[in-house]
Amino acid sequence: MTGSESHRAVHAVFRQESGKLVAGLTRMVRDVGLAEELAQDALVVALETWPESGVPDNPGAWLMACAKNRAINRLRRGKMLERKHEQLGREADDEAERAVHDIEDAIDDDIGDDLLRLLFIACHPVLSTEARVALTLRLLGGLTTEEIARAFLVPESTVSQRIVRAKRMLAEEKVPFEVPRGEELGPRLASVLAVVYLVFNEGYAASAGDDLMRPALCDDALRLGRTLAQLVPREPEAYGLLALMELSASRAAARAGPDGEPVLLLDQDRTLWDGAAIERGVAALSYAEALGAPPGPYVLQAAIAACHALARTAGETDWARIASLYGELAKVNPSPVVALNRAMAVSMAEGPAAGLALVDALSDEPLLHRYHLLPAARAELLEKLGRAGEARAEWERAASLAQNTKQRERLLARAAALEP
Repeated sequence: MTGSESHRAVHAVFRQESGKLVAGLTRMVRDVGLAEELAQDALVVALETWPESGVPDNPGAWLMACAKNRAINRLRRGKMLERKHEQLGREADDEAERAVHDIEDAIDDDIGDDLLRLLFIACHPVLSTEARVALTLRLLGGLTTEEIARAFLVPESTVSQRIVRAKRMLAEEKVPFEVPRGEELGPRLASVLAVVYLVFNEGYAASAGDDLMRPALCDDALRLGRTLAQLVPREPEAYGLLALMELSASRAAARAGPDGEPVLLLDQDRTLWDGAAIERGVAALSYAEALGAPPGPYVLQAAIAACHALARTAGETDWARIASLYGELAKVNPSPVVALNRAMAVSMAEGPAAGLALVDALSDEPLLHRYHLLPAARAELLEKLGRAGEARAEWERAASLAQNTKQRERLLARAAALEP
């Protein structure tokens, strides 16, 4: 194995193990920034050692042991020990040694609770949404600052500043390394789910740039979603989100044509859909529903995705059920986008005129003024009703609002097809 191949292998292992590593270290040292620094130190040692010795049989344990040893040395020599001396005088040495033993014992503890605690810290409400996303991908996804910046099409310095500020904010606010309890759990879990879904959506339908999809982000979100579902097995929304992502990702191979142009769901070659992902998604949805709680937003969206996934052809899609599910979703999570999606489902179930009436009712909704899918929906329905001139103008308006190059090209092509 060449040096570059060895380095790629080390980085691949680190990406898989970094979440567990940082989570375990944070519990030991009670400082997210220091924990990540220790994890990075372990990565440097691995990059120096593994090309010669080979990747260990249990690379995660190797990295944790390396980082643990550095944590112990830091505790014995560094400022932590100095503070103990100042506070406890002659008892400091005994206290430090006990802390060292605590770190040594902690290496054998179950890592699951630590991962969950770290997720709640990275997605804490004191942080901005952008900071939560960056910190989650950095600490639990194992992505480098450069990778995060490239994925979201922002300067690397911007991502770096977000992460640094996020760590400083967590330290200043003294955010505890714990899982929220009682009434606080619901909103905090919702924040975690929202961050994971935001990452997935940016990968599934890139908001800007030249690429229709960024598959690596979808993979990162799915990995986080599977971990979260395992950590909170009695939370139906965690499994609902996992089901939604699996079912959506199952269509990835069919979403683009030979030249990368978008292919609408009803036009997709369903033989390209990933049957294994559909099975995983349906299983996660069934589990979420079996928990017996009233369906939340992610469970309802997953049920809608399942209607599409289980239809063998576009013509067999149960649009009446989809429209009904969107109606339920509008009650638990009202938004103009949900209303727009319901309108399109109604158009499929009851005809384009019925759908257009619902779409037109949203024309004054402020949150949709710059949303390219609103004029695109009107164009689709106007075209079906034979109003080609109006449809063409709406396709062009939708294209002017689209930020993604591939989407804009598709919308312009639809407009051009309606030229006299």
